[in-house]
Amino acid sequence: MNNKVLADIRKQFKLDNQRMQITEILNIYVQKETGNIYHYSGHPFPLLERETQELFLANFKKVLSGKSDEKIFDLKFRHNHSDKDNTQAILYKSLKMPANEWQENMLKIVNKMFAGGSYEFDVVVTFIRGEYVKPKQKRDAESEEGGMDEAYSNPFILCSTNKMDQPKKALLFDYIEKEIRPTNGLDPIINLTSPLYGFLFPVIYDYGFDVNRILYYTGKANQPDEQLIDEILQCEKIVTALEEKDSFSYILQSVIGDKVESDVIANVYAEIGKLALTQEDEEESEPPTVDQKDIERILKASGIEKVDSHKLETAFQDIMLDEKHEFKATNVVPKKIKIQTKVANVSIDPKDFKYVKYITYQGKRCLLLEIDEDVIVEGFRLETGNL
Repeated sequence: MNNKVLADIRKQFKLDNQRMQITEILNIYVQKETGNIYHYSGHPFPLLERETQELFLANFKKVLSGKSDEKIFDLKFRHNHSDKDNTQAILYKSLKMPANEWQENMLKIVNKMFAGGSYEFDVVVTFIRGEYVKPKQKRDAESEEGGMDEAYSNPFILCSTNKMDQPKKALLFDYIEKEIRPTNGLDPIINLTSPLYGFLFPVIYDYGFDVNRILYYTGKANQPDEQLIDEILQCEKIVTALEEKDSFSYILQSVIGDKVESDVIANVYAEIGKLALTQEDEEESEPPTVDQKDIERILKASGIEKVDSHKLETAFQDIMLDEKHEFKATNVVPKKIKIQTKVANVSIDPKDFKYVKYITYQGKRCLLLEIDEDVIVEGFRLETGNL
């Protein structure tokens, strides 16, 4: 799912917004001991108190926040035509059905999610149903008419799962009794600030949606619930950004060996960084990728004159189990390159790694960092010496 579209959807979660029309909300309380539904209640969302609406809207934004392939995953449903009661079918039918039938279907999904297990805490699963409206074009600001021109209406269902917390003991001021007293700490609260996981169905694009895909959110980066994805949502297997980064490094080591000059590493990340930047700000649905042929080309451009194509293909098969796998360019370039030594730890942006040299001086190994500004230490400007 495109980041700009996702950012626009998040922005629309606000009160009295014509572009985000939430019709119903359903809250389902699940007990930790049994995984059974203890209570559920559904209401028209506009009838909730405004303060309650604001709290939920902030929570829904969280479910649509995070870096792609770390906390947000664009999943593709597995086609299982023999299972007429699969999650995709339930969600698709629920987009336009009456409120009571919609609630029954959401209860089916929750029963699937918590079947046969005990958990560390009670949870509340919240579903909303509504429409996200995206105008085809904005009306002329000088026009006397208001409203929007032609617009695309995208029906959706959003799920947010949140843990129940016991409130901490605290002191409060009782305005009626005019006294300071401790809170009773008996009523558990819904932790809306840190959703455990959630999803948005269907995946929405610039001008339309895809019912064959679902957007999944996990509260812990690079730790998606594989059982939920495989058995409940019934989606294809995914690879996290961390897994792609590690696998990419293993493939490079398999081809070029454990030892490499700093210039080669700098050039590799620079070449991939160029790919990532080409589409970073563009409204393309698919991010730039790096396949086996791209890696061979990048290694040659980075100073590795002889690249063993057979060794590269074997590495893909052994590590990714698929020689046709395509790495997302944004996943394989680290945010920072970390160099750890007993003397000091250095963190460098990949694009600046070309200024780092590993040399031997007077029989001692040294890390040489090229800079173009003065060095200030505890308010002192260091004098420049010569090797």
